[in-house]
Amino acid sequence: MVKHKKQSRADLAFDIFNYTILGLIGLMVLYPLYFIIIASVSDPVAINAGRLSFYPIGFNLKGYQKIFEETRIWTAYYNTIFYTVVGTAVNIILTMMIAYPLSRKDFFAGKAIMAFIMFTMYFSGGMIPTYLLVQSLHLYNTPWVMILLPAINVFNVIIARTNIKGNIPEEMYEAASIDGCTHFGFFFRMLMPLSKSIIAVLVLYYGVAHWNEFMNGLIYLRDQSLQPLQIVLRNILLQSQVSAMGDIESVLEMQKAAELIKYGLILVSTLPILLVYPFLQKYFVKGVMVGSVKG
Repeated sequence: MVKHKKQSRADLAFDIFNYTILGLIGLMVLYPLYFIIIASVSDPVAINAGRLSFYPIGFNLKGYQKIFEETRIWTAYYNTIFYTVVGTAVNIILTMMIAYPLSRKDFFAGKAIMAFIMFTMYFSGGMIPTYLLVQSLHLYNTPWVMILLPAINVFNVIIARTNIKGNIPEEMYEAASIDGCTHFGFFFRMLMPLSKSIIAVLVLYYGVAHWNEFMNGLIYLRDQSLQPLQIVLRNILLQSQVSAMGDIESVLEMQKAAELIKYGLILVSTLPILLVYPFLQKYFVKGVMVGSVKG
């Protein structure tokens, strides 16, 4: 039977201090989210008067009702889920396929290609050349512009390359090549399964970026049926804030609805990411640390 060492008073005081500080920091981080939740179902007058603190006042769901009355929001949700899932899958495959050869010492052009890739972190063609390129590739006003335009992120390539160099030894490929394994076979059968931690980190990075994507959709998507969630939510909010023509009561009612819609839209747009994050969190710290410290 294992006997636990009795904790000294100093250690106990230290633990109490740590838990207290961490608890206060946790409350500071969580309270804004909690405030948004209760504000989205409270009376807008109470919100503007500053009477809202720890519980809803004048509970109502008018904001959510007005949000989900918009039929285009369901189309936008589908579009964003499609862009996020397919786009992230493309991102992961391309990022890992670029990072793998760059991580190998026997790749003769590795340093030159890495320098070229790094160059694009600091210098780009700009908005107008990119717009002309998208048009010349016939990607304008197509779903693929949301997937292919942000297909590679140089920072993520560097993280993946460093992770592979630190975790996948050269001897592993040499042993696999003796058995007749090609580079493609090694990549898909050995490297990808052994890189779950960094892949989880990349999924989170790319997934959040796709989910929050706004500017590319605003510039390159003319058809409303292709627009992502963020643009549709913005349009709903702008429409709700337009002053009504008529008596003062109508104007006040519209302003109240706009206040509720504002908080409701924050939850509608962030809730899916908040639900996915806990499943990836256990890989997050490990993947980031391995991909940033070693190399």
